[in-house]
Amino acid sequence: MRITLLAGGVGAARFLRGLMAEAPDAQLTVIGNTADDITLFGLHVCPDLDTVMYTLGGGISEEQGWGRDGDTYSVLSELAAYGAGPDWFSLGDRDIATHIHRTSMLAAGLPLSSVTRVLCQRWQPGVELLPMSDDRVETHVVLPGQGEGERTVHFQEWWVRMHAQVPAAAFVFAGAAEATPAPGVIEAIENADVVLFPPSNPVVSIGPVLAVPGIADAVRAKTVVGVSPIIGGAPVRGMADACLAAIGVPATAAGVAAHYGPELLAGWLVDDQDKQAADAPELAGIAVRALPLYMTGVPATAAIARAALALAAELAR
Repeated sequence: MRITLLAGGVGAARFLRGLMAEAPDAQLTVIGNTADDITLFGLHVCPDLDTVMYTLGGGISEEQGWGRDGDTYSVLSELAAYGAGPDWFSLGDRDIATHIHRTSMLAAGLPLSSVTRVLCQRWQPGVELLPMSDDRVETHVVLPGQGEGERTVHFQEWWVRMHAQVPAAAFVFAGAAEATPAPGVIEAIENADVVLFPPSNPVVSIGPVLAVPGIADAVRAKTVVGVSPIIGGAPVRGMADACLAAIGVPATAAGVAAHYGPELLAGWLVDDQDKQAADAPELAGIAVRALPLYMTGVPATAAIARAALALAAELAR
């Protein structure tokens, strides 16, 4: 079985653990969001790609859900002693090694897709990890002005430094309209038996991937099953509710599915406490199934993956 996922970071990586346990013989391709990428201290940082790579490769900090396990922060401390900023984004010493290697390869002219392949040779994540594009795409957050008009900041500044506490007026995927899918991305979607949306942020994780021309069209031609990142009106992790509020989408399981729409989604998994979404008129055309969605461990997550694959098989008949 060939399965392709559009993925963000932590939620997608943890879902992938369960999916790999449930379907160990499947050929998995992960199309990762790169609009979160940021340049810090001259280094190209890919938070979502690295989170998937580290998690599946056994190097993730389980406590944080991102970054390297057992990392130290000597370099960051030394930079702070120089007054070098920014001081709001943590880069561990082991993690910095990844970013140095990536940046040097990019500077030598390798595209991000090739660089990611090289990095994965060490981690052996068990999936083909593809960036959504080799072109630079960045999520920018438009913030309402305080008498001086609107201003725009990089997504990471809004997410990490501001903790999404300043309400966003809009999100802009800068560069997306001019970007092209990375090599293998469209083929991975077209050749997939199943396309899955894991419980990633629909606005700033899945949204930028779909914004790259050609990807959404390819996805619409497939049977797609998604897993709700919202349970009981709140995100399981992170601040997806703040992102949804900015685009006028209710922070509910039904609201997220309606945001994707039946043009993209054929099936949608919701938690048992959101089972009323099956009767929501705005989800007409989307098959909704309810089951426990908290990813409390690999067995629980494998059960979610099993339900997603079963629903996809049912819808494909």
